[in-house]
Amino acid sequence: MFAKRTACMLYQAIPGPGSENSASWVGGNAPAYFDDQDIHEGDQTYYFYLSLLNPFKPGSMISIFIPAEYEDYLDNNMYPHCSIKVFEHPASAESAKDRFTHPGLVRHAISDGVLNDDKTARDQSFFIKLGGNPRLIQEEDYYFKDLNEESLSFFFQVDEDGYPDTLLQEDWSYPFGFGALYIFANFGTEEIQTPVAGFWQFS
Repeated sequence: MFAKRTACMLYQAIPGPGSENSASWVGGNAPAYFDDQDIHEGDQTYYFYLSLLNPFKPGSMISIFIPAEYEDYLDNNMYPHCSIKVFEHPASAESAKDRFTHPGLVRHAISDGVLNDDKTARDQSFFIKLGGNPRLIQEEDYYFKDLNEESLSFFFQVDEDGYPDTLLQEDWSYPFGFGALYIFANFGTEEIQTPVAGFWQFS
């Protein structure tokens, strides 16, 4: 998935009453790990977006938070100045507190990843694609310049083309303008380290 990049894992967002017990989820409350943490910066507040169990590190998960102000992350959409926050942290159940809850997202479970051929995955609908090659909306080299200089490589993407119709509250817009968010990381010899928001795009 990361050396030859001929394979990837695809995840879907799943509506339904069973989502309350899911290990990975989008929308809803942040993991309880963040109950006593302040991730806000100055006047800028953040909303919880999703948490995904790290399939390569048992007991670890990756959580993403986005600024409450759309204009903030629209103006700061590329590494090293991307204002979207990515945290790797110990796996944690969903909190009972709603201090980071995004008002426009309806909580959904995230399915387990399914292994796919990378070329075949290009034509499939997915919520998350982990590994393989990113499916880009805009194929411009400048998105990768600073990431390449820091030896950061594509880890996974979250694609709004894979949103089920039930994920957004009525009258709310797609957080990424019906686009995609791309997460990068440093691939060491034994583990994947320091996941960061590389950039996000929309058409």
